[in-house]
Amino acid sequence: MKTIHHLAAVLFALLLAVGATRLATGEANPTNVLTGRGAFVTSSGVKPGAFRKITIADLPKPFMTESATLRSRIVPRPAGMLPEAPAGFRVGLFADGLSMPRVIRVAPNGDIFVAETQAGQVRVFRGISADGKPRENSVFATGFHEPYGMIFYPAGGNPQWLYVANTDSVVRYAYKTGDLKAAGKPETVIAALPSSRPRDEVAWRAYDAAVAAGKPVPDHGHWTRDLALSLDGKRLFVGVGSASNLDDPDDHPSETHRANILEYTPEGKFVKVYASGIRNPSGIAVNPATGQLWCSVNERDGLGDDLPPDYISHVEEGGFYGWPWFYMGGNPDPRLKGKHPELKDKTIVPDVLLQPHTASLQITFYDGKQFPAEYRGDIFASEHGSWNRMVRSGYEVLRVPLKDGKSTGIYEDFLTGFLTPNGDVWGRPVGVAVAPDGSLLVSDDGSGSLWRVSYTGK
Repeated sequence: MKTIHHLAAVLFALLLAVGATRLATGEANPTNVLTGRGAFVTSSGVKPGAFRKITIADLPKPFMTESATLRSRIVPRPAGMLPEAPAGFRVGLFADGLSMPRVIRVAPNGDIFVAETQAGQVRVFRGISADGKPRENSVFATGFHEPYGMIFYPAGGNPQWLYVANTDSVVRYAYKTGDLKAAGKPETVIAALPSSRPRDEVAWRAYDAAVAAGKPVPDHGHWTRDLALSLDGKRLFVGVGSASNLDDPDDHPSETHRANILEYTPEGKFVKVYASGIRNPSGIAVNPATGQLWCSVNERDGLGDDLPPDYISHVEEGGFYGWPWFYMGGNPDPRLKGKHPELKDKTIVPDVLLQPHTASLQITFYDGKQFPAEYRGDIFASEHGSWNRMVRSGYEVLRVPLKDGKSTGIYEDFLTGFLTPNGDVWGRPVGVAVAPDGSLLVSDDGSGSLWRVSYTGK
């Protein structure tokens, strides 16, 4: 297997030399982009600063390769090894020793909230010292069931509540600016979200230990629940992934209200399915410049190494994105062929097609001022890393350049280096957020760390 990784890395280097050149950092409209088969690479060969674009025309037919199982066995981070960013950026360790850090949210006053999923708690960091470390560190609240998404409500400079999504509910804590610990007990906002993972803590920890060790595990469904709030504060969006890889909702009640983005009022009243056919919208966010909802999506497995792409896309109200019957527009999944032909022409093609099986998780819009001006408004997205591919993909943070809030489908490998030279995995990016000083924060649940990417220009 390590030989395969090495050969893939060599091939990628040749593709860069022959078909593309490294681009200047931050180039808004790159002309040298890896396309076609050159865009399908292994994460072992990916370096910061390369741009790629995958199109519908580049997709292979189903089952061109066998469905592979290559789970990540997390190894300790080698001494001195750090993630890599493009020239002009510096990567530093912000915090470590965390228990599965996932979603990051920054409060209006600049405090940094992190969901520590395995510990069932939310931690808050305050301030950034001269050495790039937090000045204060406190556990805000505990007792959650797989916490993930968070929002501050109402939006603006004086929120009154912190909402936290468990895998099966949404709760909120009374909050006033500067709180480092919750002052009271949580209030349940949404009492019952679709959930398929067992509540038993021992079983859950055994599940995650098996995944970390690369052992076979039962499919308990997607458990992450992300939250987003419309700019006017009237719509609460909840991302709910599917319970399965390909169970047909027509005859599987377990898929009810799953593989969707759901809309509620901030008080917890269900409004509607905002968008459907989205297998796992693990990351959702509203563009602060346009008000448009976007999502980051894990697509299905079992069709081969390079099919179908994961994706990042704006989300149309009432839109249908294909799962489980179609993918990337009207391409039918052969395992459910012939079902729901009326949906073929209604299936929306996502904006940005990503390397298949990267496990795209969180997204954020860069609204800081530390990075060069051409980065402002762009998307940063975490790719947690593959398991259903013969050679690894993901294990990085991507940048998606936007112009007037829209994408051309091009993305950049921005933060890489989470693998050892022989292809072992030491880090897995999840949360992405913009710190008060304009640096980029990235949570890594593989090493239990938070990374800080700052721009120095050197």
